[in-house]
Amino acid sequence: MELRTDQPIYFASDQHFGAPTPAESKQRERQFLDWLEYIHPKAGALFLLGDLFDFWFEYKKVVPKGFVRILGKLAQMADAGLPIYYFVGNHDLWMKDYFSSELGIPVFHQPQEFQLNDTRFLIGHGDGLGPNDKGYKRMKKVFTNPFFQTLFRWFHPDLGVALAQYLSTKNKLISGDEDQRFLGEDEEWLAQYSRRKEAEQHRDYYVFGHRHLPLEIPINATSVYMNIGDWITHYTYAEFSEGKLILKTWEGAKG
Repeated sequence: MELRTDQPIYFASDQHFGAPTPAESKQRERQFLDWLEYIHPKAGALFLLGDLFDFWFEYKKVVPKGFVRILGKLAQMADAGLPIYYFVGNHDLWMKDYFSSELGIPVFHQPQEFQLNDTRFLIGHGDGLGPNDKGYKRMKKVFTNPFFQTLFRWFHPDLGVALAQYLSTKNKLISGDEDQRFLGEDEEWLAQYSRRKEAEQHRDYYVFGHRHLPLEIPINATSVYMNIGDWITHYTYAEFSEGKLILKTWEGAKG
């Protein structure tokens, strides 16, 4: 997909709204809403790289309660003509057509190729890519299986959502100590994935979330893997302008 704009392009990931409690999430929601207000007047596009919510499941007639201000702002931005792209993460594997039909935001379940002006990108959430993490890869096959999704849909939403939120927090799937530990340039599995993809075809930037740790690792002399961190600990995002992708921290989070 090709996108040309003279305005900055923004990337954000892993907000995990709703966790660990609705009250604690509200503060982070306000910070992210302030950031959306800040970028809206000057943005040429916005890429959301998954796990905007700590849990999301779309029943035929029901979506999870809450997040109305975030959803309303995204709808406003999309209605004003801002291109917004959403990449499904491991906490919102069950996203279907709500974002596309109600908000006008296309949803992707796999990494996608984009050409932003004259710069080539491979963009995705990052879960299940690269070597290792075999346990999660097996679990993802179960979670994305239509039969098991149908079984879960038979749960009443009050029970199903509560159970999923409990398991998410219980298993520390938000951001644990491991997410804060840099493994080294040669051991970071998304960097390894990016190197393998670069050997097949050149891209200037490989941009992912999921890792919860802001990272910028050269793949070779002309390619970079960047992880844009999270909005739980780091409040980081990426800005692409004048041919350069730069990691930034939302200063409003310190206020």
